[in-house]
Amino acid sequence: MVLVARLAVSGAMLWFLVVKIGKSRSPDLPQWNRHTALYLGGAAALTLLGIVLSALRWQTVLTALGQPSRLQRLLSHYLAGQFVANVLPTTIGGDVLRVSRLSRDVGPEQSPTSFASVVLERLTGWVVLPVITFVGFAVNPGLRHLGRATQVALALSAGTLVMLVLLVVAVASHRYREVDAERGWRRFLAAVSLGLERLRRHPGRAANVVAVGFLYQLCLVLAAVLAARAVGIPDAGPTALLAFFPAVAIAQVLPISISGLGVREGLFVLFLQPLGVPGEQAIALGLLLYLLNLLVSLLGAPSFAVGGRRRRAAA
Repeated sequence: MVLVARLAVSGAMLWFLVVKIGKSRSPDLPQWNRHTALYLGGAAALTLLGIVLSALRWQTVLTALGQPSRLQRLLSHYLAGQFVANVLPTTIGGDVLRVSRLSRDVGPEQSPTSFASVVLERLTGWVVLPVITFVGFAVNPGLRHLGRATQVALALSAGTLVMLVLLVVAVASHRYREVDAERGWRRFLAAVSLGLERLRRHPGRAANVVAVGFLYQLCLVLAAVLAARAVGIPDAGPTALLAFFPAVAIAQVLPISISGLGVREGLFVLFLQPLGVPGEQAIALGLLLYLLNLLVSLLGAPSFAVGGRRRRAAA
């Protein structure tokens, strides 16, 4: 039922955007040429590099938690998780798959740490994405006067930081010990508590986690810049996407649509139209980034299939 609702929301938002933009006199999208192919190839390569950096970020978190793991194995789990999250019609999510397979690798006694590693790896985005947005507005002062676009981007970033602070305060004010003792939010808070407790012992490792998180997000920003060039958007330069792309990344993970469809495209229209970008091209940019991510996620099909066979054999 949840899946059907999210599909309906995605379809409704995309239909509204396409119908609204279709009534405007936007220029045609650029035709295929050598430069377009180079931009698309570069964007796809950076998207794949982002997956590798994601696995590296996960490995850095696990090392900080005292559970080092091989990058090759983690990359296999991450690709399988991406395949589940972006290709298969399921509401389980790729993170659940990553936790289960890592727990199977390291043993059930390390299951709490495995779960905490995935939670903390995701939470690094709560720190990194807002900071990147603030840096983008700092280096390009002209972006601070774009009305609603500026307000929404700053509100999303500031709201994310506020939620992070409230989360840390909630964890600090209670003692959550057993990650597997409860389900839902209590399990989530217990994982955060476990991770923060171990990271406080090794601040240098915590800094490495944040540093890799910045590399990962900046790689995705650069991929968005090349994708914008591919659809003929010269006004969406590096500083503009540095400010606005993280806000899109924050909003598209909200569980209201499938893979952010509709949410991502609508925000690109909101953020880029004040820069003179036609709505048609802004929607094309959002859909292109989705297709690139979908294409890279298909590489996780072998990892998903092989892991499933191994699990059945073990059973």
